[in-house]
Amino acid sequence: MAEASVATESAIDQPEEEQEDKDEVKQSDKVLYSLEILPAIKDSQSQHGLRHGDYQRYRQYCARRLRRIRKSLGFVHATKHRFHQRKLTVEVISDSRFLLLPLVNAERAWAYAMQLRHLANTEPRKRFHLIKRLKKATVHAAALVELCQNDICDARTKLEAQAYSAWMTGNVKFELQEWQEALDVFSEARTIYEKLASALPDDIKTLYVQRVDEITPNIRYCAYNLGDGNTDIEELVKLRVSAGDQDLLAGKLDEVLAQSREQQAEMMKEISWRGQTVPVKNEKVRVFILRSHESSREIEQADNFEQKMELYDSLLMACKDAQQIIKDELKTDGEKGKRSHKNEAHVANMEFLLSYISFIRLSKTIDRNLLMAESFKIALKSEEDAQSRAAHAGKGRATKPDDLIRLYDILLQVAQSAYNTL
Repeated sequence: MAEASVATESAIDQPEEEQEDKDEVKQSDKVLYSLEILPAIKDSQSQHGLRHGDYQRYRQYCARRLRRIRKSLGFVHATKHRFHQRKLTVEVISDSRFLLLPLVNAERAWAYAMQLRHLANTEPRKRFHLIKRLKKATVHAAALVELCQNDICDARTKLEAQAYSAWMTGNVKFELQEWQEALDVFSEARTIYEKLASALPDDIKTLYVQRVDEITPNIRYCAYNLGDGNTDIEELVKLRVSAGDQDLLAGKLDEVLAQSREQQAEMMKEISWRGQTVPVKNEKVRVFILRSHESSREIEQADNFEQKMELYDSLLMACKDAQQIIKDELKTDGEKGKRSHKNEAHVANMEFLLSYISFIRLSKTIDRNLLMAESFKIALKSEEDAQSRAAHAGKGRATKPDDLIRLYDILLQVAQSAYNTL
């Protein structure tokens, strides 16, 4: 029954998707074909899953779209009785929609690679499959360039295909950590997109400017890895914030940031607070303390309210983990039951460290709630537009004055708790 409902839903969506295929390609009178590659893929991505990071849904959409295009062009591989692979060559092309075949194939392989990126965090073997899919996407992108360079496409299509292929190749080199090659092809892609942005009307150029902004952090990260190897945490944090939702770059930066913090944590042996100095022996606790020191700068560099809230939530979760580590160690010491001067001093230091971590958590909670309060104030000023208030506050409903009052009550309680730890 579930399969029937899915099939029905796909059938309902199919006419709309077929109209997309016709709208995204334009054919000139006789010779030259045109395909607006970047607008085409950005529109498809935003409508079919990537707005919410659902790469599986986008990959499935690409597969369905490929079948529709092949069927409408009469360019299918199989009949009822046998399979016969048909190669796409310049001589075959008689319609602009033929150019969509390698493009959608590349998008499907890329979407699968991004889907595997999330699984690779827990299953290391998935990374090999991820690289294969990225290489496959590069092959399809190169095939698109080869078709477009045969004087059957206009100048804009040729440039877009070249930029798209360079960007896809850069993703492969980036994942393989071939930094110089990645830097070269990313720079090529950025240069082409910059030229296209300068030549196109204002209503279209925004997409190309956004693409340039997406590529720039990748170039900076490649240049960072080609440098002297010294770890600049501040530079890495800036790159991580500018990376946004780019999964390949964000994943690499998270790994490097974690390694850099671990290296610096090895040098941090103690902390000073309230006129007292205590040793910090647990490595995970040291890493958290370093991260908390860097968090203010990282939050300031975030672009919007949602990003700042995500950073606060992540930091508070890490703080909770650090507190639990200390509590577990105190519990272990209590179960041993050894009464000695050395053990009592160690317990006292751990309790002091727990108070310090608790103070950090309460302080960051206050900062987070103050940020929410400012957002509520802005939302309440535009009382006429309920949708605007709900979107700005990051909630699914309109903000009310009671919400702000309740938030300030919580702030007072948290502030009192923080004062008690001093």
